[in-house]
Amino acid sequence: MPENHLLAIPVFNEERYVERVLAETKKYSRNVLVVDDGSTDGTSDLLAKIKDVSVIRHAENRGYGKSVADAFAFAVCHGYRWLITMDCDEQHEPSYIPKFVSAMRDDDADILSGTRYADGFDTEASAPQDRRTINRAITAMLRHRLGLSLTDSFCGFKAYRVSALRNFEITIPGYAMPMQFWVQAARAKLRIRELPVRLIYHDPTRHFGGMLDDPDVRHRHYLEVFEAELARHVTALSNPHVRCMPCR
Repeated sequence: MPENHLLAIPVFNEERYVERVLAETKKYSRNVLVVDDGSTDGTSDLLAKIKDVSVIRHAENRGYGKSVADAFAFAVCHGYRWLITMDCDEQHEPSYIPKFVSAMRDDDADILSGTRYADGFDTEASAPQDRRTINRAITAMLRHRLGLSLTDSFCGFKAYRVSALRNFEITIPGYAMPMQFWVQAARAKLRIRELPVRLIYHDPTRHFGGMLDDPDVRHRHYLEVFEAELARHVTALSNPHVRCMPCR
């Protein structure tokens, strides 16, 4: 069995996939956490029937970023060495979990980040065009502004050294959370390594919700979150009395 890691899966209305995904992930991970972000379909009922899975349930939908932050806190509080996160819509393949576990054992990174675009954004056409365009633009910006060697800014298939999670204070509850995450990772000078994963989009019509379904609005929102987090970092550096990243 894999070494001491927690696998965390944020879910929201995933009754179509959740049983199959959990059955598959349990082949590779002994410790599984599901963060049910206020599902209103049958997801919660299905989770109640599945054994050997820890569940955090939000009474209402609070956002992807909040679900990931809860997974961070759970991993820290329960003393795991590593945390792996993956999605529940069958776009992340559990068979890749051993690749992350193997990379953990190399012990040369604090964040192992999945990349669907290791060979470039134009090598696959299965991802919706607006998502590829925004990811390409944001990734280029992060490389330029933060000096990060990234090829995919938004892949949720990641592994985190749990001791490094104490460097993060995730307050962005929604899909813009990675903008805050990367600024804080760069600020903490964490070692980041990418692992190629397969690009899969079963349902290109899945949406973000509300105004974020407009690609221009979504892109601007990501930039606003990035600039706000970067400004907070600069303010903290100039004011020694500001503690911007307290340990939990």
